[in-house]
Amino acid sequence: MRNRSVGLTLFGALAVIVAACGGGATPSPAASATPAASMTAEPSGSAEPSESPSASAEVPQADLKIGLVTDVGTLDDKNFNEYSWLGTQDAAAAIGSDPPRSAVSQVSADIATNIQGFVDQDFDVIVTVGFAAGADTIAAAKANPEINFIGIDQSPCVDAEGNNDPTFTCAGDAATLLPNLQGIQWKEQQPGYLAGIVAASISESGVIGAVGGTAAVPAVPNYIIGYENGAKSINPDIQVVVAYVSAAPDAAAFADPAGGQAFASQMLSQTPDIDVMFQVAGLTGNGVLQAACDADIHAIGVDVDQFISTPATAECTVVSAEKKLRKNVFDAIVRIAGGTAEGGTIKLDITTDDVGLSPFHDFEDLITPETQAALDEAVAGMKDGTLLACEENAFGGCVTD
Repeated sequence: MRNRSVGLTLFGALAVIVAACGGGATPSPAASATPAASMTAEPSGSAEPSESPSASAEVPQADLKIGLVTDVGTLDDKNFNEYSWLGTQDAAAAIGSDPPRSAVSQVSADIATNIQGFVDQDFDVIVTVGFAAGADTIAAAKANPEINFIGIDQSPCVDAEGNNDPTFTCAGDAATLLPNLQGIQWKEQQPGYLAGIVAASISESGVIGAVGGTAAVPAVPNYIIGYENGAKSINPDIQVVVAYVSAAPDAAAFADPAGGQAFASQMLSQTPDIDVMFQVAGLTGNGVLQAACDADIHAIGVDVDQFISTPATAECTVVSAEKKLRKNVFDAIVRIAGGTAEGGTIKLDITTDDVGLSPFHDFEDLITPETQAALDEAVAGMKDGTLLACEENAFGGCVTD
C-alpha cells in the first residue's frame, strides 16, 4: 500500500440521525398468482463462509414451510440478504423441512406484499431481512399469531396493544405481546471497536475513514462509533473521517455499488491522507471497497468476511467486522423447530462469539504481536464487561445499547 502525506481537509461527516423505521412493501412469493418478486431456491455464486453451522450438529426435526423476504437489493448481495438466506437453507435442511422459498424486495414497498404472499400460502416461518422491514414484520406477526417470524436486524418496538410504535416509545412488551416474533440484533459497536484497533494499527498517515450507508439505521452509526473508539484506544490523536451516503435506508444507501464507489472516490479525493477505509453500507459498500483498492489503500469489510464474499476486492480487504449472520439465522429457526423460541429482541454480542473479526487471510503480516495483544485485551474486556465499546465520543454514544 502506498504511503500518504499527513494533512486533512475534512469531508463533512453527517450527524447521527435516528429515523423512524417505516416502509411499505410489495413482491410476492413464487406460488402467488402475480409474483412481484423473484423466487429462488439458492442465490447464484453464493459464498461459503466459515461460520456455516456444522453438518453434525444435533438439531430437532420439524416439518416447516419456511420463507425469507429480502431487504431491498438482491439475494446474492454477498451480505445480509445472502448470508441470511444461506442460514435459512442450512436450517431447513438440518431440521428436515422442505427447501425454503425466497421473495426478493426490489424496493421497500415490496416487503409487506412479500410477507403477505407467504402468509397466504400458509408458511410456518417467515424470515424478514433488514431494519426497514421492522414495521411490516410487526404488523404481520400481530395479525398472524400462529406464524413464527424472525426479523433480522430488527428490534420490535410496540405500543401497549402490540402495534408498531414509530415514536420509539416502546410502551408495550414485545416479548409478551408478540411471542411469535424474534428480533435479531447485535452489538455492532463491538466488532466495530476491533476493526478500529486494526485500522489505527496499520495506518501510516494517522487518518482513517468510514463510509456508512445511512445514519438512520442504528446499526450503521453503532459500527462507526465503535470503530472510532477502537482506533482512539490505539492512537488518541488519530483522525476518523466519516460520511454517510444517504439520509434514508434506501437503495442508494445499501444497494448501489457504483454509487458507493463514486462516493468513496470523491471522499478520498477530498481527504487524500486516508489510508484505511471501513465500509458500513451493504452492497453500496462493496463499491467503497473497490474505491479503496483503486486508491491503493487498505479496506475493512462489514457484516460478513468480505475477503471471501467479495473476491474482487480481496487484494485490499485486510479484515471484516463480522456478524455471524448465517449461524444466527440458523439458530433462530432451530429454536422454532425445538419449541424454545421466545419473542422480543435477541441482542447478540461477543460474549457468545456471535460478533467479532474475520480471519486476516493474506494480511496476517500486518498484524504485529502488539496489535494482536490489543485485540485480545479488547475482546477479554468486552466479554467480562470492563470495556465498553461505545463510550461517549463525538457522536454522543451508541444509538442503541
